[in-house]
Amino acid sequence: MFSRTPTGRASKGSVSIINTHDRLQLRFSYGGKRHYVTLGLPDTVANRKLAELKAAEIEKDILYERLDPTLEKYKPQSALSTVTPTTPTTKAKPQLDELWAKYSEFKKPQISPSTYVKDYIKCRNHINRLPARSLNDALLIRDYLLENLTLDAAKRCLNYLKACCNWAVEDGLIDTNPFVSMKIKAPKGLSEDEDINPFTKEERDRIIQAFETDRYYRHYTNYVRFLFFTGCRPSEAIALKWKHITSSAVKFRESVVISEDGLVRKEGLKTQKRRDFPISPELQAILDTIKPAQVNPDASLFKSPRGKFLDQHNFLNRAWKAILKKCGIEYRKSYQTRHTFISLCIEAGINSTAIGRWTGTSAKMIDKHYGATNFTNLRPPDLS
Repeated sequence: MFSRTPTGRASKGSVSIINTHDRLQLRFSYGGKRHYVTLGLPDTVANRKLAELKAAEIEKDILYERLDPTLEKYKPQSALSTVTPTTPTTKAKPQLDELWAKYSEFKKPQISPSTYVKDYIKCRNHINRLPARSLNDALLIRDYLLENLTLDAAKRCLNYLKACCNWAVEDGLIDTNPFVSMKIKAPKGLSEDEDINPFTKEERDRIIQAFETDRYYRHYTNYVRFLFFTGCRPSEAIALKWKHITSSAVKFRESVVISEDGLVRKEGLKTQKRRDFPISPELQAILDTIKPAQVNPDASLFKSPRGKFLDQHNFLNRAWKAILKKCGIEYRKSYQTRHTFISLCIEAGINSTAIGRWTGTSAKMIDKHYGATNFTNLRPPDLS
């Protein structure tokens, strides 16, 4: 039986009558999909009775497997229009930029600040540049994305538009999602954790020495050393405070991410809430070098030359790029310091489970992606 409550969840095969923006709407599931019939009628006692008749008609058609797939049969005709003496007004469909603004506000508390900036604001900017924002021009919008963005960026943006319109349908803002069947096929790119091209031990040492002797970028020497000898993510190193350092371990508890207000610290790491890293002799030497005479527990270990958050993006584009060029070493992102640490640990025969606990990844991931990275550095044993 259909639901008589404005927000009640319908049981399987039943039709719910819901109130959306003071207008009656029918909602039901059929064929594995959720369907909506907008009646366009004010929520009055008389109109609810008519809505109940429509709901009963749909339930009967579902039962006898004769449902009209276009749903036109169940939309209010002249009989329904006689219920109200006033001429019903046709509500204009919201534009895509309006829907995206509402969807972004809905999602904002549920996602990280960096995701909101990197994906949601970026998608908003793409929408603002569209030649049309009407949902009737969905094909034009898709083609524009394909012509003006990379395949990967176009695919991501289209997927976000699909999600936005799915949400808008469920919220009763629109009747159908015009992007639902659209697809963009793009070659799958490697994530930073899969793009593994580590430095050799000799290259690592040359990079560190180059930072140490460079007149412009020597400030970053110990930051680079720390990345190479812990395998942590840059966002984790930048977030470290002196209160996170004990006599035996570095306690990773936070990350620094980009937000609408710039760089901010957030609780938790990329794949876990916390992680402890044992202090080795090499790491202890780094900490001894940078430790101030008077330690402020809330002070950061690594800062920019001006004492602010170390901006990894600026570091990568300026200092890191310049030092690798100076060393004559093939350019790779500084994230490869993490891969270098893991690869050298594997060469040293360290158990992959232990490496995973130190670096915040799984033993399975290490065995799958790092097992074949060091074949050129390994030598067969003496079998004679």
